[in-house]
Amino acid sequence: MDWLEKMNAAIAYIESHLEQDISYEEVAKIACCSTSYFQRLFSYVVGVSLSEYIRRRRMTQAAFDLQRTHNKVMDIALKYGYTSATSFHRAFSSVHGMSPTQARHCGSSLNAYSAISLTVRVTGAQPLSYHIEEKEAIRIVGFRYPITSVMEENHRIVPQYWKNIFHTKQITQLLQLSNYESNGLLGVTVYHDDQSIDYMIAVSSTQQLPQGMVSYAIPAHTWVVFENNGDFKGDVQNIFKRFMSEWLPFSGYEYAGLPDIEVYPIQPELSSKGHFQVMIAIRERKEKEICII
Repeated sequence: MDWLEKMNAAIAYIESHLEQDISYEEVAKIACCSTSYFQRLFSYVVGVSLSEYIRRRRMTQAAFDLQRTHNKVMDIALKYGYTSATSFHRAFSSVHGMSPTQARHCGSSLNAYSAISLTVRVTGAQPLSYHIEEKEAIRIVGFRYPITSVMEENHRIVPQYWKNIFHTKQITQLLQLSNYESNGLLGVTVYHDDQSIDYMIAVSSTQQLPQGMVSYAIPAHTWVVFENNGDFKGDVQNIFKRFMSEWLPFSGYEYAGLPDIEVYPIQPELSSKGHFQVMIAIRERKEKEICII
């Protein structure tokens, strides 16, 4: 599987450079895609951001060094690219919950993160229901909230954001702007780069932009639309992960890098279950094309 080979080759590069500078550009080049796309793909498939994965791997190795050698803490910090004791202490504590000095004590309980290896797992008993369609350009209007590239953190942030919108008059204001005939209530992820990601709760609208809201233009494009009946919170992330790891490698398409869109039914009260769609922009992958994007 060409897609998997490229991803695993990129991970192998990371592993071989844990004690050196790691170029995100070089990692993406090995995976044959743009830097921003690789970071986004990595976070969806692995569940943590590229930067967090590298930090965890380096701090895992640093913990081994602390326990099996008598090297100075600062020497170990420098080995893994940290030029100050403070930054190394912060990174180490975020992974292990203790300082590097405490980690040297016999009996200290530490966390070990092993190198990942990606494989495709297809579960025939759990099909992905989808269709592909061309959609016209739309203008969305709504409220924007910054999120992170760490999926676990977003699982906490995004549901709380939906609750806040529904518990205020903001949802009423939003629904009054909606072009009911074109779309439902939208959850839109706008990915700028690994450090800048926005989540919008929005509607398709041609009305004047109200104060306190933002607008975003989504161009006409080809979309794969996944249909689902179930839990909004858990099933949405599962669809994104299965799209990247199961659907995309076999489909003959590639990820187009536009905002990802969740479509929920228009409703005045917050619900956690029901029918929803996940829309992801795609484009045909040419047989002779070497790179993903």
